[in-house]
Amino acid sequence: MASNTLNTLKDFKITDDKKGKFYSLPALEKQLGVKISRLPVSIRVVLESVLRNCDGKKVTEEHVKQLANWQPTAERVDEIPFVVARVVLQDFTGVPLLADLAAMRNVASKMGKNPKKIEPLVPVDLVVDHSVQIDHFREKKALDLNMKLEFSRNNERYQFMKWGMQAFDTFGVVPPGFGIVHQVNLEYLARGVHCNKKESVYYPDTLVGTDSHTTMINGIGVVGWGVGGIEAEAGMLGQPVYFLTPDVIGVNLTGKLREGCTATDLVLTITEMLRKEKVVGKFVEFFGEGTASLSLTDRATIANMAPEYGATMGFFPVDEATIDYFKGTGRKKSEIEAFEAYFKAQKMFGIPKKGQIDYTRELTLDLSTVTPSLAGPKRPQDRIEIGNVKSTFSDLFTKPTKENGFNKKAEDLCAEYKNSDGVSLKNGDVLIAAITSCTNTSNPNVLLAAGLLAKKAVEAGLKVAPHIKTSLAPGSRVVTKYLEDAGLLPYLEKLGFGVTAYGCTTCIGNAGDLTPAMNEAIVANDVVAAAVLSGNRNFEARIHPNIRANFLASPPLVVAYAIAGNVTVDLMSEPVGKGKGGKDVYLGQIWPSSEEINGLLKFAMSAKNFKENYADVKNAPGKLWEKVSSVSGQVYNWPDSTYIAEPPFFAEFGMQPAAAAAGISGARALGVFGDSITTDHISPAGSIKESSPAGKWLLERGVLKADFNSYGSRRGNHEIMMRGTFANVRIKNLMIPPKADGSAVEGGITIHQPSGEQMSIYDAAMRYIASGVPTMVFGGEEYGTGSSRDWAAKGTQLLGVKAVICRSFERIHRSNLVGMGVLPLQFIGDDSVQSLGITGNETFDLKGLDGEIKPQQKATLVIHRADGSKKEVQLLLRIDTPIEVDYYKHGGILPFVLRQLLAA
Repeated sequence: MASNTLNTLKDFKITDDKKGKFYSLPALEKQLGVKISRLPVSIRVVLESVLRNCDGKKVTEEHVKQLANWQPTAERVDEIPFVVARVVLQDFTGVPLLADLAAMRNVASKMGKNPKKIEPLVPVDLVVDHSVQIDHFREKKALDLNMKLEFSRNNERYQFMKWGMQAFDTFGVVPPGFGIVHQVNLEYLARGVHCNKKESVYYPDTLVGTDSHTTMINGIGVVGWGVGGIEAEAGMLGQPVYFLTPDVIGVNLTGKLREGCTATDLVLTITEMLRKEKVVGKFVEFFGEGTASLSLTDRATIANMAPEYGATMGFFPVDEATIDYFKGTGRKKSEIEAFEAYFKAQKMFGIPKKGQIDYTRELTLDLSTVTPSLAGPKRPQDRIEIGNVKSTFSDLFTKPTKENGFNKKAEDLCAEYKNSDGVSLKNGDVLIAAITSCTNTSNPNVLLAAGLLAKKAVEAGLKVAPHIKTSLAPGSRVVTKYLEDAGLLPYLEKLGFGVTAYGCTTCIGNAGDLTPAMNEAIVANDVVAAAVLSGNRNFEARIHPNIRANFLASPPLVVAYAIAGNVTVDLMSEPVGKGKGGKDVYLGQIWPSSEEINGLLKFAMSAKNFKENYADVKNAPGKLWEKVSSVSGQVYNWPDSTYIAEPPFFAEFGMQPAAAAAGISGARALGVFGDSITTDHISPAGSIKESSPAGKWLLERGVLKADFNSYGSRRGNHEIMMRGTFANVRIKNLMIPPKADGSAVEGGITIHQPSGEQMSIYDAAMRYIASGVPTMVFGGEEYGTGSSRDWAAKGTQLLGVKAVICRSFERIHRSNLVGMGVLPLQFIGDDSVQSLGITGNETFDLKGLDGEIKPQQKATLVIHRADGSKKEVQLLLRIDTPIEVDYYKHGGILPFVLRQLLAA
């Protein structure tokens, strides 16, 4: 707790007969004589944590004063030690995190220390949401069948989770079948405020999560964001989350949404706008009358997609709408009273108006200018107004790959192919239509709109072609209940949108496969097929390896495009389809009005339904979960498994770190990549190909192709994950010469030097490691965009990569690279792979890192070309903070934290 010099611990009134204590920011304002009340609300929440956790060691009075004196446009050099109230995990990132903790306990045991020294110091909740796939759909028992398959595939992982539940005191699991982590967090796990019962001290709910969309929780005034599992582990084990004091961009929302526009349309507009404004690594805080007019769930939708617009957070302050949401979702009366009273006592209650807060920069968006939109076909920030989808797709169809196109001939656009099942297939055909992802399934407005549109469509006689893979995978079981209560679920089911799972499914790449006949026809004819989903990510090969055009859309538009069957149907001027009697039916005829949607919202906010649903987490978690057996004990015994293996990161662990290398010499390029290389490109989550290094490894161990599962589900096994690094089927290594038509070769291959042999990136990396040759990876802008995927950094390290050099990094991946002891370096000015003529047949030296490494210092890259010439170029070291220097010296954040814990 806070040191006594800053005397800010005060009483506040909760109710007439109840008081609490809190670390008062108004009192700190008076004591320091600075205008804390003009700071962005998000900064004030972080400041409270720094104040409350001020112990004179990890968090000092100087840290408090630095943040209290936050200036909107100051140079960002101060490092904030942020102690969070809790941590949330999803299972894809949670399992390897648990494996690391288990491995740390093995180290402690071997060194004669008490394994219980390795214990989360804050509450940790793992929600199992990433494992279920859409194998069954359009059948009555699809949900049950998909869950049974999920449990049979993931039994070894779930056994490991159950071990973790009994081994660690503060580790809880929300079992499969309840929903998506961020929606469960919003509806159930989030507390508003916490109370240290020993001292009756109240403090705000804050967190980090091992998924980039943790930011959904910003919609209810909770400060939190996604970090890699590496950073989350440190936070769990008592290490503050360190970050540079951020810029805060204020977004003033004015006006109101037009009739027919949804929260999805709004968030796609915001994503496009903020990407252009380059808000990467900044806090975004929404204010103004338009913000106040938004429903809480609309705010959550916008907050959820902060990673897509690049921000650390998309924050909405607490106000009456937040309190109403807590009431409607069945939180306890005493919790709600404390929540409201606390934020009022801190003078942080209410949406700020223009002029009340000092932001780094202010942007304005008039809500009335938002139009119905989709985003795609490859990135969430590429918004397309609905009336332009047809022309945009047609234009991209013939554009070269380097211009984000599909490099096809114009005459092929209308070509028709038959697959071996007799199904006709055309370019632009919608083959997957999924109402999925917490981004939208947390929002009853858009789900009720989808249900109403389905009702009108069925009544008009419209249908969805049987070969289209349709699914409804809500982020919470409450969704099914209110769709049933509103009488809309049967209409969705008639169009193929029956409930198939409660999990991320299509949005995370778990769409399941298409039919063999469809896959064969797509590959044989190089068809550019489409998926339409209500998700937040549409990166290449994420949704399905054979579907190249992926569009994000609101749930009602997902249904509409499923009916239309092809993205070249202009829904603004052409019929959605033919209904009864062959009559043309247009979108305007079946689109629900806001009045119709509002009339059904009463079914969605039922406190009784929320209470009953989440009571089952502990009381009735499900027969399938109860049947999962597990071992007990404080130290894991690592049974033989292709899912879970003891990670190698502590293999040569000692209490003293090995000296960090002063530089790199004679390095080779393992890969040279372009712009927007995502963590999906670096470490795919989806299907494993038989011909890939990971597929071959599984086959050698007797695992059948049908049992491969996904990369995501096998993240507890480093043998799979290092083989899967840079193995995305759509990744383009610029070291490989282009095809005859000029298009780039796709897949995780490289050229080994000096042999000149073409081989998988994994095989080349192993050959370099065996011969003692260090490697580097080169990239362009926004390297590491996308999910907070720690294996993108872990895999990079295990492949022997010493440095990643690119034009710019996405926030989490840069941090993860440092956390794994890999150097992130950035080209300066206009320098790039292209301007420097880097082809991959050079050797490289890195100089200038001798002696004491300093944050953001300069380093020199020496490029030795094959013709004997050389060039020197300066780089910026993206080790950004002093604590990151320590992490790097220790070989990464995990050895650093383990040494601290074992020394205590």
